[in-house]
Amino acid sequence: MKHLQRPARRALLVVHVAVSVAWLGLSVGLLTLGITAYTTGDPSLTEASYRAMKVFADWLLAPVAVVTLTSGLVLSLGTPWGLARHRWVWVKFWITLATATATVFALRPGIEHAAAAGVPDPSLVSAPTVSTAAYLFMTAISVLKPWGLTRRGRRLRAQTSSRKAVDERSLRPTA
Repeated sequence: MKHLQRPARRALLVVHVAVSVAWLGLSVGLLTLGITAYTTGDPSLTEASYRAMKVFADWLLAPVAVVTLTSGLVLSLGTPWGLARHRWVWVKFWITLATATATVFALRPGIEHAAAAGVPDPSLVSAPTVSTAAYLFMTAISVLKPWGLTRRGRRLRAQTSSRKAVDERSLRPTA
């Protein structure tokens, strides 16, 4: 894929960061509601917490997950970071794919079931706990960029530097 122009890259980066932060905030909100529903002795508060979780799940979870995954994928393919050149990008991609899939196919149906049943469900505490930890981990590796290049990244860097060496030799004046 061709590299994105600077204005497009910056706009997409803002979108990606905004929806990623929204996903983290949504996860913390779901965790708070899940803990409230699970720990309260009041059945009406349990039901209200699960109904609130259902509103978030129905309207926000899937779109935020999909936009986060899509914007991250386009950014990685449209910038020098690449998708499989740096380990931190590769790890973020797979964690995002896994959490987006779990959000759409496991968490949303679990919230739907809990909202209908109205009884405390420990999985609606554990799932947002895991997702919050995953999003915080991905935030940390986005900032720290650990682990270096992948095998593919090292190979591409070696090819680029060997091409530069050949180009530099061809630019030398001949006697």
